[in-house]
Amino acid sequence: MLLKCLVSEFFGTAFLLATVVGSGALMHKLDAGNVAVTVFGVSVATGLVLLASINTLGSISAQFNPIVALLNVVQGKMKWSLLVPYVVAQILGAIAGVVVANLMFEVPAFAISTDPRTGYGQWIGEMVATFGLVGLIVGCSRTKPDSVGATVSAYVASAIMFTSSTCFANPAVSISRMFTTTITGIRPVDVPAFIAFELIGAVLGFVVFSWLVGKESSSLPHQSDSIRVADDSRRVEREVVAASRG
Repeated sequence: MLLKCLVSEFFGTAFLLATVVGSGALMHKLDAGNVAVTVFGVSVATGLVLLASINTLGSISAQFNPIVALLNVVQGKMKWSLLVPYVVAQILGAIAGVVVANLMFEVPAFAISTDPRTGYGQWIGEMVATFGLVGLIVGCSRTKPDSVGATVSAYVASAIMFTSSTCFANPAVSISRMFTTTITGIRPVDVPAFIAFELIGAVLGFVVFSWLVGKESSSLPHQSDSIRVADDSRRVEREVVAASRG
């Protein structure tokens, strides 16, 4: 089962990065110098592929982000011993996705980006993007768990548009996008700061939303309550049937 989970993480993250880099490369050919057009195209494509991948692979494993894997470990949903294999699978998958996108658009398969992404505006953007991502995962998983996939996909699509950094919010994304010369690349020298601010945002998001939402929403019925209600309904139904026969 672990192998399936790791393969799922590999391909899910690969599709995510192939979409980010591929849609960026395509839209940049069409934007006529208006980078906002490219960012919009990337946001739509990324949100949709996330939703599709989570819906498809969610029954196996669909984290696609080392920070999400760490979050699951901290919350006791995954063992610490699995963290490194998951992170490795995600990073390798992300790099594979970038390489495939590079090949599709006939740029060097492996090339080091020279696209600068630095400055406090970009760093704050990454912190805000990851704060929101982790916060929404924590909150939604505790109040409406069936909607986590749609919530994450919608948030990432919007955060690509509203953050100055275009929402990397994922160390695997930051590392893998060093290896493309397309518009979606990032210089290796800028990656450590991005990851540092992603981690800061993740910690803040976890702390704030864990306090805000609590362990469990009081408005949600416990599973035992649902079972008891179902048992009571069946008992009443049997009594009604017995009375009608009498």
